[in-house]
Amino acid sequence: MTTFNRSDDLRGAKFVETDLCGARFVKADLSGAVMREVDIDGADIDAPWLSGSLRVNGVDVVPFVEAELNRRFPGRADRRAADPESLRAAWATLEHTWAATLERVAAMPPGTVDVSVDGEWSFAQTLRHLVRATDIWLRRAALQLDQPLHPIGLGHDENTPERPPYDEVLEVRAGRVAMVRDFLATVTADELAAPRKNPHAPEEPETVLSCVHVVLEEEWGHLRYATRDLDTIVAG
Repeated sequence: MTTFNRSDDLRGAKFVETDLCGARFVKADLSGAVMREVDIDGADIDAPWLSGSLRVNGVDVVPFVEAELNRRFPGRADRRAADPESLRAAWATLEHTWAATLERVAAMPPGTVDVSVDGEWSFAQTLRHLVRATDIWLRRAALQLDQPLHPIGLGHDENTPERPPYDEVLEVRAGRVAMVRDFLATVTADELAAPRKNPHAPEEPETVLSCVHVVLEEEWGHLRYATRDLDTIVAG
């Protein structure tokens, strides 16, 4: 199978009567792509940043996708809550949903937490990534701590072979969840409006509120991924 990577510039390329059956696009930029008279039966698109438009036969399907995801994951619609009380309620719902997912995993066969589906992160790695996301966007960006990162955290571009004990992952993850809860328990509207810097692009302005919103987006996004992969594992 031919593989194209970052060194291959395919911008503006045209594929005419090309057989792309079974092709896989990973971390690919397809924004603005135009498809005409294509057969996409069985196609599977996962676009975590689906915030613009996606037209299928002239119909923008983004609102339908968002509505369906909110139906499948009650509480997801509140991830952009803007005031302290609403944020506390949004986080409480998220905690409850994650707790149910952890219980589901605990009842599955041993080793399930380390199973990777189609090269994606395992459940344990997903929890480690959420530790990193909390460290970056709450501890570093919002709280401005000097040493915010826990070594167990896992970043987007990291593929470490290290596999810390799952009990340790759960312990650190629980600590970060409690940290967000405690922060939201006392935060005020004025504190949420305080300016901050984007941890990945310091020239980009943020607020404490926007940093919290990133944490919520990460939580719901990776809950969806984890649920999807757990369903795949169960289906065999």
